Amino acid sequence: MATYEEVKDVPNQPDKYLFDVRNKSELEETGVLPASINIPLPELENALNLPDDAFTKTYGRPKPAIDAVMIFSCKAGGRAARASNMARTLGFTNAKAYAGSWTEWQEKEGAQ
Repeated sequence: MATYEEVKDVPNQPDKYLFDVRNKSELEETGVLPASINIPLPELENALNLPDDAFTKTYGRPKPAIDAVMIFSCKAGGRAARASNMARTLGFTNAKAYAGSWTEWQEKEGAQ
């Protein structure tokens, strides 16, 4: 599992990936996590199976290497857990969920 502190440090870690698997309408309502790439959960498997150049063109960042640290976030952690399991099934060895996801992020950021 990824922690709030780890997610907060992602913008300083260019080798790590933060994927927000919420739907675009949810992001419009709440905002986005810094340095995150939005790939809604129903699109994730196809996205992770894209050829490298197509992934880069679609998401504006090189496709993660098979051993890259990949953190998945959603609203409360359920979809993030499913996303990290899916990524591991596809062979990505360092996929993990941010259990607190947007709910925890918003609480901790609002408290500062």
